[in-house]
Amino acid sequence: MKLNLKRIKDGRQNVDQVKELLESRSGDNLAKYRETAAGILKNVQKNGDLAVLEYTFRFDGVDFEASELEVTDAEIEAALKEVDEDFIAALKNAAANIEDFHAEQKDRSWQKQKKPGIITGQICRPLKKAGVYVPGGRAAYPSSVLMTVIPAKVAGVEEIIMLTPPDKEGKVSPVILAAAEIAGADRIFKIGGAQAVAAAAYGTETVPGVDIIVGPGNIYVSMAKELVFGQVKIDMIAGPSEIMIMAEKESNPAYIAADLMSQAEHDPLASSILVTDAPELIEKVEEELEKQIEKLSKKEIIKESLENFGLMIEVEDQNAAMEMINLVAPEHLELAVKNPFELLPAVENAGSIFLGEYTPEPIGDYYAGPNHVLPTNSTARFFSPLSVRDFVKYSGFIHYSKEALKEASDDVICLAEGEGLDAHANSVRIRKED
Repeated sequence: MKLNLKRIKDGRQNVDQVKELLESRSGDNLAKYRETAAGILKNVQKNGDLAVLEYTFRFDGVDFEASELEVTDAEIEAALKEVDEDFIAALKNAAANIEDFHAEQKDRSWQKQKKPGIITGQICRPLKKAGVYVPGGRAAYPSSVLMTVIPAKVAGVEEIIMLTPPDKEGKVSPVILAAAEIAGADRIFKIGGAQAVAAAAYGTETVPGVDIIVGPGNIYVSMAKELVFGQVKIDMIAGPSEIMIMAEKESNPAYIAADLMSQAEHDPLASSILVTDAPELIEKVEEELEKQIEKLSKKEIIKESLENFGLMIEVEDQNAAMEMINLVAPEHLELAVKNPFELLPAVENAGSIFLGEYTPEPIGDYYAGPNHVLPTNSTARFFSPLSVRDFVKYSGFIHYSKEALKEASDDVICLAEGEGLDAHANSVRIRKED
């Protein structure tokens, strides 16, 4: 299959072109999607289960009663019997890696006595209820179950509510249910789309309201999450996926081509970018792409993705490549070079970083432990991957003795009066004068 790939030279001079390519994937109709999502949210907030059932029938083709929305223990038991034993074993191994990684993120409460009479500290508490959205319907992603449920479990969330759309028969994929059982989801509801976000954010007669909603979804899910932010916490607004690979003359072109396509098969809007100071490598990678694509089941999606949003960037040296990487801030970054650890300190902006040519992006997607719910569209400049920290909240506390307050009172009164807040100053002064 012949591929027509975009190619640019001197990446630093063309970084705006790269960013425009990534941003163009969102299209010009966000307002339309946002308006549709807002209507769904309003309806579910007002009418609860009735609205959820109407949307489930309209969008998923399933005519549920409210009592059928929640997955039963019998359904989970049946699913576990359907799933291949080797797949169950692989899920458990992946879950163990993910739990081990996220356990290192756990924060703590603390307190200290700064000086006699002054105690300050922090209380770290898990959120009570978390909602995790898992895409479903035509595609099943059990890895997304592990990546969203396990960090919440490690954080100590009291109740984890999973929401995922049903198929046309009103069922959830057995592999999704198996993953949910292994990860530790407490309740599972057969609800998808913006109506799932609405049900979790506002609560219905059947679905409990939550404190945070996390997980990837389609454009309607993303817009719904954006609109309920403030009613609940959210993780991020994720766009189409992307990968950026930095390679050198000695890098294996077959590996690079395979990794570019592994991301492209997600979605026609996915973006796969190679940046290198070796123009001859680009030629070899293009040859490998055309050779390997013929063997892949989603070659039409891959072709569309690569031709519309793929990019081959030639730069003068590795420093220029690193500068380009930090400007683009990719979701996935592969350093497919001999000495990746030497370059790691220079990476400022990336969602997840894969070091060396034997660390392909799928090892992170499924198995290694770091989370695969990642910031996209250059938001790795300020957003982080989903983590245990998303599922906790913090409170600071203070204690001052009479003597300690007396010592600090003049400073506090001065600052309060400087801001024109007499009552603040009076609150301290009345104690000082007592």
